[in-house]
Amino acid sequence: MTLNNSIIAVIGLGYVGLPLAVEFGKHRATLGFDINQTRIDELQSGKDHTLECSPRELQSAVHLSYSAHLQDLQQAQVFIVTVPTPVDQANRPDLTPLVKASETVGKVLKVGDIVIYESTVYPGATEEVCVPVLERLSGLKFNQHFYCGYSPERINPGDKVNTLTTIKKITSGSTPEVAEEVDQLYRQIIQAGTWKASSIKVAEAAKVIENSQRDLNIAFVNELSVIFDRIGIDTLEVLEAAGSKWNFLPFRPGMVGGHCIGVDPYYLTHKAEELGYHPQVILAGRRINDDMSRYAARNMVKYMLQNGIDVPRSTVGVMGITFKENCPDIRNSKVADLVHELQHWGVNVVVSDPWADAEEVQHEYGITLGSVSTSSKVDALVVAVGHQEFREMPIPRLREFCKSDKPVLGDIKALYDRHEAAANGFTVFRF
Repeated sequence: MTLNNSIIAVIGLGYVGLPLAVEFGKHRATLGFDINQTRIDELQSGKDHTLECSPRELQSAVHLSYSAHLQDLQQAQVFIVTVPTPVDQANRPDLTPLVKASETVGKVLKVGDIVIYESTVYPGATEEVCVPVLERLSGLKFNQHFYCGYSPERINPGDKVNTLTTIKKITSGSTPEVAEEVDQLYRQIIQAGTWKASSIKVAEAAKVIENSQRDLNIAFVNELSVIFDRIGIDTLEVLEAAGSKWNFLPFRPGMVGGHCIGVDPYYLTHKAEELGYHPQVILAGRRINDDMSRYAARNMVKYMLQNGIDVPRSTVGVMGITFKENCPDIRNSKVADLVHELQHWGVNVVVSDPWADAEEVQHEYGITLGSVSTSSKVDALVVAVGHQEFREMPIPRLREFCKSDKPVLGDIKALYDRHEAAANGFTVFRF
């Protein structure tokens, strides 16, 4: 078996799939497939609204074509599935996109083809959920007529330093021979090299614990911030002092959203509960992190009341709604939870974000983007995302946005010097 001359089809052209398709498209025949024709039209015009790939990068993929038509997939021998794996409102894994993508591939699957999954799942999902779909739609037998691989995505949206090619890639295959072929395939584009796992399940588990580990570390410092707030000391000052030791891990408190860290642990706990084990530490971390948006909102309300601000008739400006800085990605943004909690208290909330798409925000969260400025002043400010535009904004400028005599500044990302903020008349809240 060799994949040297095989045509690659990348299924799903979002934050993960597009950079992958572009990178492969620089070296070999690649088809970027997405069911959204509008997305295909956008990419064919040389634009990417996610900002993961610049027009120049899109142009450099000279062997890459795009399509939303099923018949175009028939030419491929390797299918790489990069669709999202979200959770539902009850935090249960929603494998619908993965199943739908598998159905699509199954309709065009041929003898000798390989299907590689990159979507984050619980250990066993590829072989237990996806393979039966592929077999049913194709009429072919797994590991006789077609094969599978798993190579989890490790892309950090908006990160222009740690990119696809500079992060070591975990690879795996359903047979030793396929594992080697999949590994060699990714070695063509990954400068940092690869790590060939012993099985698909091991590769799946490795990915899901990466973000679970990070989630738990953040939960720990979030819990510390709640404790230190009651003690009356600044969490950041404590962490900086503790960080003077070489082996102290530099995690910071915050709201944990996005498509990975706030989601992936639920995939692992779901599988554990299926097997009769009820995780304690992982779910405890999730509960802490999921509550931080409400915790921030409640503290804003508390400080506003203490400062004599009429909360039900007040206006709070929230700066930033993306799940992370310098990126238009709004998936699973916990800022939306903060906004809705403030609205629950009767607050008029004005949300501004120079990176977010207004239509996407309205569709996803029912929030209309506005502006916070000297011409539309507010009673309190929450700087919720560390966009460069906000990070560079002088504190006196922030003060000009406020009409209250004693405004409250929710410095959620600890962007500013709290003593300077206090000197400019702010009552400061931060984790």
